[in-house]
Amino acid sequence: MPRRTSSVQRETAETRIKLALDLDGSGRRRITTGAEFFDHMLALMVRHALVDLELEAAGDLGVDAHHLVEDVGICLGQALAEALGDKAGIARYGHILLPMDEALAQVALDLSGRPHLEWRAAIPAAKCGEFDTCLGREFARAFASRGGFTLHVALLAGEDPHHSLEAIFKGLGRALRQAVARDPGERGVPSTKGVL
Repeated sequence: MPRRTSSVQRETAETRIKLALDLDGSGRRRITTGAEFFDHMLALMVRHALVDLELEAAGDLGVDAHHLVEDVGICLGQALAEALGDKAGIARYGHILLPMDEALAQVALDLSGRPHLEWRAAIPAAKCGEFDTCLGREFARAFASRGGFTLHVALLAGEDPHHSLEAIFKGLGRALRQAVARDPGERGVPSTKGVL
């Protein structure tokens, strides 16, 4: 079967992003954004999704990481949508309840073609190192919006902001892994509409 790959480049007055995505990978990654905590979260997501990602990004980090994080989400969502094509033969849905020490995250997604984010995750601190923890939501919103999928995220427990975000990003990876998987029993697009 053909590999499901895509590449995206985006340049604005605020960010420069170049990425390549392979949905049929093994979790290999080369990620450089200039925001080390964000790199760490993306690496976790990619490893647990078992996709391959090459990402080079730069942004106006002297302001803050908002533009960078949002634009990476936009580009990753676009790459996901392009790599999936018409979505024939995929599982479509993914979900997990993922523990990370004291943190517990629930993530569910539907590659429905209908972008929507439900975020019920009160991260227990405003910062994790230099990273604004609210940017986890901004990444998820941009990723789901441009990727055209429904995403539900709930943080059910968590006292440490690092563990809380780590559980969410790992959970997103695991749910994505399930949803993009090829379903041997699926003959076409997994929808009664015939299109996603």
